[in-house]
Amino acid sequence: MRPFSGDQFDIRFGGSTARVGQVAAVLRSFVVDGVALTESWADDVVPPMGCGIVLVPWPNRVRAGTWTLDGAVQQLDLTEPGRGNAIHGLLRNQPYVMTEHRESAVTLSAGVHPQHGYPFGLDTSVTYALSGTGLTVTHRISNVGSGTAPFGVGAHPYLRVGETPVDELVVTVPASTAVVVDDSLVPVGAEPVGPGNDLRAGVPVGSVELDGCFTDLARTDGLVQSTLVDAGGRGVMLWAGPDFGFTQVYNPPNFPDPAGKRRAIAIEPMTCGVDALNTGEGLRWLEPGESWSGSWGLRPIGF
Repeated sequence: MRPFSGDQFDIRFGGSTARVGQVAAVLRSFVVDGVALTESWADDVVPPMGCGIVLVPWPNRVRAGTWTLDGAVQQLDLTEPGRGNAIHGLLRNQPYVMTEHRESAVTLSAGVHPQHGYPFGLDTSVTYALSGTGLTVTHRISNVGSGTAPFGVGAHPYLRVGETPVDELVVTVPASTAVVVDDSLVPVGAEPVGPGNDLRAGVPVGSVELDGCFTDLARTDGLVQSTLVDAGGRGVMLWAGPDFGFTQVYNPPNFPDPAGKRRAIAIEPMTCGVDALNTGEGLRWLEPGESWSGSWGLRPIGF
């Protein structure tokens, strides 16, 4: 049976391995010395809760799927019908084409074609590359149309540390501001982090309920560095480059896996905020013929 996420591409460097699926250029697994540092799922399952997918040309939500371009209202498909939003871009169900595959790296490419709600043409690619420092993910976007195109990029990895229950792991995110959302999970404001969502000093995943966007991210050596570690300090760092000014954190209690339902945690690097096509926060615009690239990655800690 062909996996639901299409063709699979394995890469390896030393004791590290990763697997990438064709649909949504999805990260299926990242394993270091036999320890899984991302969640995975069976071949006959659609990526649960967006696990591992690439989010382009916008991450997260667009309120009611509408935004305005040069005075004209644009209507996107409502891909989150329960809340009436468009969510996670236009390529989450699209197969990418493998354009380069080496032992330690793979590049997949896909086009965004002009359509209702997004009348622009983009060429996009994502490269997953393993090295001695971990996994680096590089996104590239080129405007191949005739108009100036708005875009944002995000990713949706769920992290873990081997078989340690996620509730027992400690999550750290260096954010000082939390986005305030309404019942549609779309922003209505922002406020300083506080009890329940201040992750700067690290908190046990099981002690908080999170599904929100954070910004005003502190950087170390120019990078946003969020971590997930066990009691012994072993775990994984998600780093993000200078263009990734927002981080979504989601720790659902009912993440599906073959054994049932349990806690999981997604730490999602994003170049723009939630509903950026309307708010403009972090939204980028590419002129015809212009290109952009940005990177994030995963580094093992304590291995």
